[in-house]
Amino acid sequence: MAENEDYVPDFDISRPTIARVYDAILGGKDNFAADREGRDAYMKYVPNAKDVALDNREGLRKGVEYIAKQGVDQFLDIGAGLPTMQNTHQIAQAVNPDATVVYVDNDPIVLAHGRALLATNKSTTIVTADLRDPQSILTNKEILDALDFTRPIGLMVVGLHMHFHDDEQPDEWVRVLMEACPSGSYLLITDFVNTGEPLQKAIEQAGLESLGNGWIRTPERIREHFLGLPLVDDKIDFIPRWFPGEPDREVPDEADIEPWHKIMMGGVAYKA
Repeated sequence: MAENEDYVPDFDISRPTIARVYDAILGGKDNFAADREGRDAYMKYVPNAKDVALDNREGLRKGVEYIAKQGVDQFLDIGAGLPTMQNTHQIAQAVNPDATVVYVDNDPIVLAHGRALLATNKSTTIVTADLRDPQSILTNKEILDALDFTRPIGLMVVGLHMHFHDDEQPDEWVRVLMEACPSGSYLLITDFVNTGEPLQKAIEQAGLESLGNGWIRTPERIREHFLGLPLVDDKIDFIPRWFPGEPDREVPDEADIEPWHKIMMGGVAYKA
């Protein structure tokens, strides 16, 4: 919890934010008119935008569950967004009730809603910080009190890379965080992909119109997000086809997947 529990963060409701537009797409109530306008822009270009958002949540679930089953009991969730179904702490603690989760987001409304989580779950911490300043994350007292950086950590950057242009070098921000994590840690990432599908370009246009960001990337470029670390099963994939730790599992053919399920890819890598 923040040191001053009486602190009420300021909200700029005149501009949409990533967390609140995402909440609006999922049908949540923690959003304002500007965010709903952003949602409507997404829906105009991609009517199944909610299914894309749900894919992102499913990628989070699969990745966190896999990492927790490897014995990792600490998670640092960057760009966590507003609480919704199957949050990181619920997934991790279903595998290990003692798992600790720190959520980080730059939208102060996430901190406000995080207080409700903290009221009932003492192993969950919410911090207002920004991936663009990774050192501020690594030196944050609340984070350092919650996580032991001498033991493996599951670092999560789920549905966030697409909001940064490559010119900003977001991989370098993640590199700083990952270098602070010890051997045995994992890196979970989902991102918008570009394999030439029309809806992929459509969601990029929707993001640029509603938020001013939301770029798609080739699978080869998404692999670079993992900083050269070995990928589990040596793959990233569309979320309906991605089952980390189950390389022999039968998966649907790519041709059988609906177009809106080909917008997001996920992967998880291991730090030896």
